Amino acid sequence: MTTIERPNVVLIHWHDVGTHLGAYGHRDVTSPAVDRLAAEGLRFDRAFCTTPLCSPARGSLFTGRYPHTNGLMGLVNRGWEYRPGERTAPSLLSELGYRTALIGQQHESHDPFRLGFDEVHPWVEGPARCGPVSEKAVAWLEAAPAEPFFLTVGFFETHRPYPPAQYRAVDPAAVEVPPFLPDNHHTREDLAGFLGSIRVADAATGRVLDAIDRAGLAESTLVLFTTDHGIAYPRAKGTLYDPGIRVALLARPPRSWNVAPGAPDGLLSHVDLLPTLLELAGGEVPSFVQGQSFAPVLRGEPGPRRTEIFAEKNFHDEYDPIRGIRTDRFAYFRNLEPGTPPRLSGDIERSLVRLGLGEDRLRPRPAEELYDLDDDPWQLHDLTDDASYASVKAGLAARLAEWMAETNDPVLAGPVVAPSGSLDERSGAR
Repeated sequence: MTTIERPNVVLIHWHDVGTHLGAYGHRDVTSPAVDRLAAEGLRFDRAFCTTPLCSPARGSLFTGRYPHTNGLMGLVNRGWEYRPGERTAPSLLSELGYRTALIGQQHESHDPFRLGFDEVHPWVEGPARCGPVSEKAVAWLEAAPAEPFFLTVGFFETHRPYPPAQYRAVDPAAVEVPPFLPDNHHTREDLAGFLGSIRVADAATGRVLDAIDRAGLAESTLVLFTTDHGIAYPRAKGTLYDPGIRVALLARPPRSWNVAPGAPDGLLSHVDLLPTLLELAGGEVPSFVQGQSFAPVLRGEPGPRRTEIFAEKNFHDEYDPIRGIRTDRFAYFRNLEPGTPPRLSGDIERSLVRLGLGEDRLRPRPAEELYDLDDDPWQLHDLTDDASYASVKAGLAARLAEWMAETNDPVLAGPVVAPSGSLDERSGAR
Protein backbone atom coordinates (compact mmCIF):
# COMPACT_ATOMS: atom_id res chain seq x y z
CA MET A 1 0.00 0.00 0.00
CA THR A 2 1.18 3.55 -0.61
CA THR A 3 1.73 6.05 2.17
CA ILE A 4 -1.57 7.76 1.40
CA GLU A 5 -3.40 4.42 1.35
CA ARG A 6 -2.00 3.84 4.84
CA PRO A 7 -3.69 6.82 6.45
CA ASN A 8 -2.72 8.73 9.51
CA VAL A 9 -5.44 8.37 12.14
CA VAL A 10 -6.59 10.98 14.64
CA LEU A 11 -9.15 9.63 17.12
CA ILE A 12 -10.99 12.21 19.25
CA HIS A 13 -13.11 10.82 22.06
CA TRP A 14 -15.38 12.39 24.67
CA HIS A 15 -17.05 11.15 27.83
CA ASP A 16 -20.73 10.53 28.54
CA VAL A 17 -22.38 12.20 25.56
CA GLY A 18 -23.78 9.34 23.49
CA THR A 19 -25.34 10.92 20.40
CA HIS A 20 -26.49 14.09 22.19
CA LEU A 21 -25.12 16.36 19.45
CA GLY A 22 -26.43 18.61 16.73
CA ALA A 23 -25.23 16.17 14.07
CA TYR A 24 -27.59 13.57 15.53
CA GLY A 25 -30.65 15.79 15.50
CA HIS A 26 -30.52 17.51 18.90
CA ARG A 27 -31.59 21.01 17.97
CA ASP A 28 -30.83 22.51 21.38
CA VAL A 29 -27.17 21.46 21.25
CA THR A 30 -24.47 23.84 20.03
CA SER A 31 -21.78 21.64 18.48
CA PRO A 32 -20.69 23.27 15.19
CA ALA A 33 -17.24 21.63 15.01
CA VAL A 34 -18.62 18.12 15.41
CA ASP A 35 -21.48 18.99 13.05
CA ARG A 36 -18.93 20.15 10.48
CA LEU A 37 -17.00 16.90 10.81
CA ALA A 38 -20.21 14.97 10.19
CA ALA A 39 -21.05 17.09 7.16
CA GLU A 40 -17.60 16.54 5.68
CA GLY A 41 -17.46 12.80 6.35
CA LEU A 42 -19.51 9.78 7.32
CA ARG A 43 -22.02 9.75 10.17
CA PHE A 44 -22.83 6.32 11.55
CA ASP A 45 -26.31 6.52 13.02
CA ARG A 46 -26.42 3.07 14.60
CA ALA A 47 -23.08 2.68 16.31
CA PHE A 48 -22.93 1.16 19.79
CA CYS A 49 -20.47 0.64 22.60
CA THR A 50 -20.17 -2.77 24.24
CA THR A 51 -21.01 -1.51 27.71
CA PRO A 52 -22.44 1.74 29.15
CA LEU A 53 -19.51 2.39 31.50
CA CYS A 54 -16.30 4.31 30.92
CA SER A 55 -13.32 1.99 31.45
CA PRO A 56 -14.78 -1.17 29.93
CA ALA A 57 -16.32 0.75 27.02
CA ARG A 58 -12.94 2.23 26.13
CA GLY A 59 -11.32 -1.16 26.63
CA SER A 60 -13.45 -2.63 23.85
CA LEU A 61 -12.76 0.36 21.62
CA PHE A 62 -8.99 -0.17 21.89
CA THR A 63 -8.85 -3.99 21.89
CA GLY A 64 -11.68 -5.03 19.58
CA ARG A 65 -12.83 -7.38 22.35
CA TYR A 66 -15.70 -7.52 24.81
CA PRO A 67 -15.12 -6.53 28.45
CA HIS A 68 -15.59 -10.04 29.81
CA THR A 69 -13.00 -11.25 27.29
CA ASN A 70 -10.28 -8.62 27.69
CA GLY A 71 -10.73 -8.55 31.47
CA LEU A 72 -11.57 -4.86 31.86
CA MET A 73 -15.03 -5.44 33.31
CA GLY A 74 -15.16 -2.43 35.63
CA LEU A 75 -13.53 0.88 36.45
CA VAL A 76 -9.76 1.20 36.58
CA ASN A 77 -9.93 3.13 39.85
CA ARG A 78 -11.74 0.15 41.38
CA GLY A 79 -8.91 -2.21 40.56
CA TRP A 80 -9.82 -3.46 37.09
CA GLU A 81 -7.16 -3.85 34.38
CA TYR A 82 -6.77 -5.71 31.10
CA ARG A 83 -5.87 -9.36 31.41
CA PRO A 84 -2.11 -10.00 31.02
CA GLY A 85 -1.10 -10.16 27.38
CA GLU A 86 -4.01 -8.14 25.98
CA ARG A 87 -3.09 -6.37 22.73
CA THR A 88 -4.23 -2.82 22.05
CA ALA A 89 -4.65 -0.67 18.96
CA PRO A 90 -1.50 1.40 19.60
CA SER A 91 0.70 -1.64 20.17
CA LEU A 92 -0.58 -3.43 17.06
CA LEU A 93 -0.30 -0.31 14.89
CA SER A 94 3.22 0.35 16.18
CA GLU A 95 4.24 -3.05 14.84
CA LEU A 96 2.94 -1.95 11.44
CA GLY A 97 5.19 1.11 11.39
CA TYR A 98 2.85 3.67 12.90
CA ARG A 99 3.96 6.30 15.39
CA THR A 100 1.38 6.12 18.16
CA ALA A 101 0.64 8.84 20.70
CA LEU A 102 -1.79 9.40 23.56
CA ILE A 103 -2.74 12.95 24.54
CA GLY A 104 -5.16 13.56 27.36
CA GLN A 105 -7.85 11.25 28.66
CA GLN A 106 -7.53 7.51 28.95
CA HIS A 107 -9.34 5.28 31.40
CA GLU A 108 -8.09 1.79 30.62
CA SER A 109 -5.19 1.53 33.06
CA HIS A 110 -3.90 3.28 36.15
CA ASP A 111 -0.56 3.33 34.28
CA PRO A 112 -1.02 4.80 30.76
CA PHE A 113 2.47 3.64 29.80
CA ARG A 114 1.13 0.07 29.80
CA LEU A 115 -1.21 0.76 26.90
CA GLY A 116 1.29 0.30 24.07
CA PHE A 117 1.74 3.88 22.86
CA ASP A 118 5.11 5.11 21.61
CA GLU A 119 4.40 8.48 23.22
CA VAL A 120 2.29 9.19 26.27
CA HIS A 121 1.31 12.70 27.33
CA PRO A 122 -0.72 11.89 30.46
CA TRP A 123 -2.71 14.12 32.75
CA VAL A 124 -1.54 13.12 36.20
CA GLU A 125 -3.01 16.02 38.17
CA GLY A 126 -6.74 16.44 37.78
CA PRO A 127 -8.99 15.64 34.80
CA ALA A 128 -7.77 15.96 31.23
CA ARG A 129 -9.75 19.12 30.43
CA CYS A 130 -10.33 19.81 26.78
CA GLY A 131 -8.60 23.21 26.79
CA PRO A 132 -5.05 22.12 27.64
CA VAL A 133 -5.52 18.76 25.91
CA SER A 134 -6.46 20.45 22.64
CA GLU A 135 -3.49 22.83 22.96
CA LYS A 136 -1.13 19.86 23.36
CA ALA A 137 -2.75 18.08 20.42
CA VAL A 138 -2.43 21.15 18.20
CA ALA A 139 1.28 21.44 19.02
CA TRP A 140 1.79 17.73 18.33
CA LEU A 141 0.04 17.95 14.95
CA GLU A 142 2.08 20.98 13.95
CA ALA A 143 5.21 18.82 14.35
CA ALA A 144 3.66 15.55 13.19
CA PRO A 145 6.09 12.76 12.24
CA ALA A 146 6.77 11.79 8.65
CA GLU A 147 5.71 8.18 9.16
CA PRO A 148 2.02 7.28 9.44
CA PHE A 149 0.71 8.05 12.90
CA PHE A 150 -2.12 7.13 15.25
CA LEU A 151 -2.98 9.95 17.63
CA THR A 152 -5.69 9.68 20.26
CA VAL A 153 -7.03 12.89 21.80
CA GLY A 154 -9.14 12.25 24.88
CA PHE A 155 -11.22 14.87 26.69
CA PHE A 156 -12.57 14.57 30.22
CA GLU A 157 -15.61 16.47 28.98
CA THR A 158 -18.53 15.95 28.98
CA HIS A 159 -18.34 14.03 32.24
CA ARG A 160 -20.12 15.33 35.33
CA PRO A 161 -20.05 17.71 37.11
CA TYR A 162 -20.82 20.78 35.00
CA PRO A 163 -19.68 23.71 37.18
CA PRO A 164 -20.94 27.00 35.71
CA ALA A 165 -17.53 28.63 36.19
CA GLN A 166 -16.16 26.21 33.58
CA TYR A 167 -19.24 25.53 31.46
CA ARG A 168 -21.69 28.38 31.09
CA ALA A 169 -25.15 26.82 31.16
CA VAL A 170 -27.68 27.44 28.43
CA ASP A 171 -31.20 28.70 29.14
CA PRO A 172 -33.09 25.81 30.82
CA ALA A 173 -36.28 26.88 29.06
CA ALA A 174 -34.62 26.19 25.70
CA VAL A 175 -33.63 22.63 26.60
CA GLU A 176 -35.33 19.73 24.84
CA VAL A 177 -35.91 17.01 27.43
CA PRO A 178 -35.54 13.46 26.03
CA PRO A 179 -38.72 11.38 26.33
CA PHE A 180 -37.11 8.92 28.77
CA LEU A 181 -36.53 11.65 31.38
CA PRO A 182 -39.06 13.55 33.54
CA ASP A 183 -39.58 17.09 32.29
CA ASN A 184 -39.20 19.27 35.37
CA HIS A 185 -37.00 22.14 36.51
CA HIS A 186 -34.40 19.77 38.03
CA THR A 187 -33.93 17.96 34.73
CA ARG A 188 -33.86 21.17 32.72
CA GLU A 189 -31.26 22.84 34.93
CA ASP A 190 -29.13 19.72 34.81
CA LEU A 191 -29.35 19.45 31.02
CA ALA A 192 -28.58 23.16 30.70
CA GLY A 193 -25.22 22.62 32.40
CA PHE A 194 -24.56 19.52 30.30
CA LEU A 195 -25.16 21.47 27.09
CA GLY A 196 -22.72 24.11 28.29
CA SER A 197 -20.10 21.39 28.70
CA ILE A 198 -20.76 20.15 25.17
CA ARG A 199 -20.25 23.65 23.79
CA VAL A 200 -16.81 23.92 25.44
CA ALA A 201 -15.73 20.44 24.30
CA ASP A 202 -16.92 21.17 20.77
CA ALA A 203 -14.82 24.34 20.56
CA ALA A 204 -11.74 22.36 21.63
CA THR A 205 -12.54 19.71 19.02
CA GLY A 206 -12.70 22.47 16.41
CA ARG A 207 -9.18 23.59 17.36
CA VAL A 208 -7.86 20.09 16.72
CA LEU A 209 -9.68 19.81 13.38
CA ASP A 210 -8.35 23.21 12.31
CA ALA A 211 -4.81 22.11 13.22
CA ILE A 212 -5.13 19.04 11.00
CA ASP A 213 -6.14 21.23 8.09
CA ARG A 214 -3.47 23.89 8.71
CA ALA A 215 -0.73 21.28 8.91
CA GLY A 216 -1.69 19.93 5.48
CA LEU A 217 -2.68 16.57 6.97
CA ALA A 218 -6.30 16.39 5.80
CA GLU A 219 -5.33 14.75 2.50
CA SER A 220 -3.73 11.77 4.25
CA THR A 221 -5.52 11.57 7.61
CA LEU A 222 -8.56 9.64 8.73
CA VAL A 223 -10.30 11.66 11.46
CA LEU A 224 -12.50 9.69 13.82
CA PHE A 225 -14.78 11.02 16.52
CA THR A 226 -16.62 8.91 19.04
CA THR A 227 -18.08 8.90 22.54
CA ASP A 228 -17.59 6.19 25.14
CA HIS A 229 -21.28 5.59 25.94
CA GLY A 230 -24.55 7.38 26.61
CA ILE A 231 -25.31 10.48 28.63
CA ALA A 232 -24.97 10.45 32.44
CA TYR A 233 -28.70 10.41 33.10
CA PRO A 234 -31.18 7.81 34.35
CA ARG A 235 -32.13 5.16 31.78
CA ALA A 236 -29.00 6.05 29.81
CA LYS A 237 -25.49 5.63 31.27
CA GLY A 238 -25.32 2.34 33.13
CA THR A 239 -28.16 0.73 31.13
CA LEU A 240 -28.31 -1.29 27.92
CA TYR A 241 -31.14 0.79 26.49
CA ASP A 242 -30.20 2.76 23.37
CA PRO A 243 -29.61 6.00 25.34
CA GLY A 244 -26.98 4.07 27.31
CA ILE A 245 -25.12 2.22 24.54
CA ARG A 246 -25.71 4.19 21.34
CA VAL A 247 -22.68 6.33 20.56
CA ALA A 248 -21.63 8.99 18.11
CA LEU A 249 -19.24 7.69 15.47
CA LEU A 250 -18.07 10.08 12.78
CA ALA A 251 -15.35 9.43 10.22
CA ARG A 252 -13.75 11.86 7.78
CA PRO A 253 -11.65 9.76 5.38
CA PRO A 254 -8.49 11.26 3.88
CA ARG A 255 -9.58 13.81 1.32
CA SER A 256 -7.38 12.14 -1.28
CA TRP A 257 -9.74 9.15 -1.16
CA ASN A 258 -12.60 11.28 -2.55
CA VAL A 259 -15.25 9.55 -0.43
CA ALA A 260 -18.61 11.29 -0.64
CA PRO A 261 -20.10 12.43 2.68
CA GLY A 262 -23.10 10.50 3.89
CA ALA A 263 -24.70 8.32 6.54
CA PRO A 264 -23.96 4.64 5.84
CA ASP A 265 -26.66 2.27 6.98
CA GLY A 266 -26.20 -0.64 9.32
CA LEU A 267 -25.23 -1.55 12.86
CA LEU A 268 -21.69 -1.05 14.14
CA SER A 269 -20.00 -1.88 17.43
CA HIS A 270 -16.96 -0.29 19.04
CA VAL A 271 -15.24 -3.68 18.75
CA ASP A 272 -15.26 -3.08 14.99
CA LEU A 273 -12.88 -0.13 15.14
CA LEU A 274 -9.64 -2.02 15.82
CA PRO A 275 -9.97 -4.50 12.94
CA THR A 276 -10.88 -1.58 10.68
CA LEU A 277 -7.69 0.31 11.62
CA LEU A 278 -5.55 -2.79 11.15
CA GLU A 279 -6.98 -3.41 7.69
CA LEU A 280 -6.43 0.22 6.66
CA ALA A 281 -2.84 -0.03 7.96
CA GLY A 282 -2.19 -3.06 5.76
CA GLY A 283 -2.02 -5.57 8.60
CA GLU A 284 -3.70 -8.86 9.35
CA VAL A 285 -6.54 -8.94 11.84
CA PRO A 286 -5.60 -11.38 14.64
CA SER A 287 -8.01 -14.20 15.35
CA PHE A 288 -8.54 -13.00 18.93
CA VAL A 289 -10.20 -9.78 17.72
CA GLN A 290 -13.97 -10.10 18.10
CA GLY A 291 -15.10 -7.22 15.89
CA GLN A 292 -15.41 -7.03 12.12
CA SER A 293 -13.78 -4.45 9.89
CA PHE A 294 -15.79 -1.75 8.17
CA ALA A 295 -12.76 -0.44 6.26
CA PRO A 296 -14.50 -0.80 2.87
CA VAL A 297 -17.18 1.64 4.00
CA LEU A 298 -14.51 4.22 4.88
CA ARG A 299 -13.10 3.81 1.37
CA GLY A 300 -16.51 4.44 -0.15
CA GLU A 301 -17.10 0.79 -1.06
CA PRO A 302 -19.79 -1.72 -0.07
CA GLY A 303 -18.92 -3.50 3.14
CA PRO A 304 -20.18 -6.29 5.39
CA ARG A 305 -23.30 -5.56 7.35
CA ARG A 306 -23.96 -6.54 10.94
CA THR A 307 -27.27 -8.12 11.84
CA GLU A 308 -26.81 -7.74 15.60
CA ILE A 309 -24.71 -6.14 18.29
CA PHE A 310 -24.07 -7.39 21.82
CA ALA A 311 -23.73 -5.42 25.02
CA GLU A 312 -23.05 -6.14 28.65
CA LYS A 313 -22.82 -4.56 32.06
CA ASN A 314 -20.79 -5.92 34.93
CA PHE A 315 -19.38 -3.46 37.48
CA HIS A 316 -19.59 0.26 38.08
CA ASP A 317 -20.13 1.35 41.67
CA GLU A 318 -21.39 -2.16 42.37
CA TYR A 319 -22.05 -5.47 40.63
CA ASP A 320 -24.95 -5.24 38.18
CA PRO A 321 -24.75 -8.04 35.59
CA ILE A 322 -26.85 -7.56 32.44
CA ARG A 323 -26.47 -8.99 28.94
CA GLY A 324 -28.18 -7.79 25.78
CA ILE A 325 -28.59 -8.20 22.05
CA ARG A 326 -29.88 -5.56 19.65
CA THR A 327 -30.88 -6.07 16.03
CA ASP A 328 -32.24 -3.62 13.50
CA ARG A 329 -35.67 -3.90 15.06
CA PHE A 330 -35.51 -5.51 18.48
CA ALA A 331 -33.63 -5.21 21.76
CA TYR A 332 -33.58 -8.05 24.29
CA PHE A 333 -31.95 -8.00 27.74
CA ARG A 334 -31.28 -10.49 30.50
CA ASN A 335 -31.02 -9.03 33.97
CA LEU A 336 -28.95 -11.61 35.81
CA GLU A 337 -30.02 -10.30 39.22
CA PRO A 338 -33.77 -9.74 38.63
CA GLY A 339 -35.88 -8.10 41.25
CA THR A 340 -33.32 -5.41 41.97
CA PRO A 341 -33.99 -1.75 41.12
CA PRO A 342 -32.00 0.01 38.38
CA ARG A 343 -28.61 0.88 39.84
CA LEU A 344 -27.71 4.48 39.16
CA SER A 345 -24.03 5.37 39.06
CA GLY A 346 -22.80 7.66 41.82
CA ASP A 347 -22.53 10.70 39.57
CA ILE A 348 -26.20 10.34 38.59
CA GLU A 349 -27.28 9.74 42.19
CA ARG A 350 -25.64 13.06 43.12
CA SER A 351 -27.14 14.98 40.19
CA LEU A 352 -29.94 17.49 39.88
CA VAL A 353 -31.93 15.20 37.62
CA ARG A 354 -32.04 12.59 40.39
CA LEU A 355 -33.84 15.07 42.65
CA GLY A 356 -36.75 15.19 40.24
CA LEU A 357 -36.73 11.55 39.21
CA GLY A 358 -39.01 10.04 41.82
CA GLU A 359 -38.94 6.45 43.03
CA ASP A 360 -41.60 5.13 40.66
CA ARG A 361 -39.03 5.04 37.87
CA LEU A 362 -36.81 2.75 39.95
CA ARG A 363 -39.11 -0.26 40.08
CA PRO A 364 -37.46 -3.71 40.37
CA ARG A 365 -36.34 -5.12 37.06
CA PRO A 366 -37.65 -8.34 35.50
CA ALA A 367 -35.43 -11.22 34.44
CA GLU A 368 -35.98 -10.38 30.76
CA GLU A 369 -36.89 -7.31 28.72
CA LEU A 370 -37.93 -7.07 25.07
CA TYR A 371 -38.57 -3.96 22.98
CA ASP A 372 -39.82 -3.42 19.43
CA LEU A 373 -37.75 -0.47 18.26
CA ASP A 374 -39.98 0.26 15.29
CA ASP A 375 -42.86 1.17 17.60
CA ASP A 376 -40.93 2.05 20.75
CA PRO A 377 -37.54 3.63 19.94
CA TRP A 378 -37.00 4.81 23.53
CA GLN A 379 -37.64 1.31 24.91
CA LEU A 380 -40.30 2.30 27.37
CA HIS A 381 -42.81 -0.56 26.81
CA ASP A 382 -41.58 -4.02 27.73
CA LEU A 383 -43.05 -6.78 25.53
CA THR A 384 -41.64 -9.74 27.43
CA ASP A 385 -45.08 -11.07 28.37
CA ASP A 386 -46.74 -10.29 25.02
CA ALA A 387 -47.59 -13.67 23.47
CA SER A 388 -47.43 -12.27 19.94
CA TYR A 389 -43.70 -11.68 20.44
CA ALA A 390 -42.93 -15.07 22.03
CA SER A 391 -41.02 -16.44 19.04
CA VAL A 392 -39.01 -13.22 18.69
CA LYS A 393 -38.06 -13.36 22.36
CA ALA A 394 -37.08 -17.01 22.16
CA GLY A 395 -34.90 -16.44 19.11
CA LEU A 396 -33.09 -13.48 20.64
CA ALA A 397 -32.64 -15.26 23.97
CA ALA A 398 -31.11 -18.25 22.20
CA ARG A 399 -28.73 -16.11 20.15
CA LEU A 400 -27.65 -14.17 23.25
CA ALA A 401 -27.00 -17.41 25.12
CA GLU A 402 -25.01 -18.69 22.15
CA TRP A 403 -22.83 -15.55 22.14
CA MET A 404 -22.23 -15.84 25.87
CA ALA A 405 -21.09 -19.43 25.40
CA GLU A 406 -18.95 -18.59 22.33
CA THR A 407 -17.11 -15.87 24.26
CA ASN A 408 -16.75 -17.88 27.50
CA ASP A 409 -18.72 -15.34 29.48
CA PRO A 410 -17.75 -15.84 33.13
CA VAL A 411 -21.28 -15.10 34.38
CA LEU A 412 -22.27 -18.53 33.06
CA ALA A 413 -20.34 -19.97 36.00
CA GLY A 414 -21.91 -17.62 38.55
CA PRO A 415 -21.38 -14.10 39.89
CA VAL A 416 -18.12 -12.44 38.93
CA VAL A 417 -15.84 -11.42 41.79
CA ALA A 418 -14.39 -7.91 41.75
CA PRO A 419 -10.65 -7.35 42.19
CA SER A 420 -9.58 -6.89 45.77
CA GLY A 421 -8.78 -3.30 46.69
CA SER A 422 -9.48 -0.06 44.89
CA LEU A 423 -7.34 2.83 43.84
CA ASP A 424 -8.01 6.22 45.34
CA GLU A 425 -11.15 7.87 43.98
CA ARG A 426 -9.08 10.89 43.03
CA SER A 427 -7.30 8.79 40.42
CA GLY A 428 -10.20 9.32 38.08
CA ALA A 429 -13.50 7.68 39.01
CA ARG A 430 -15.73 7.75 35.95
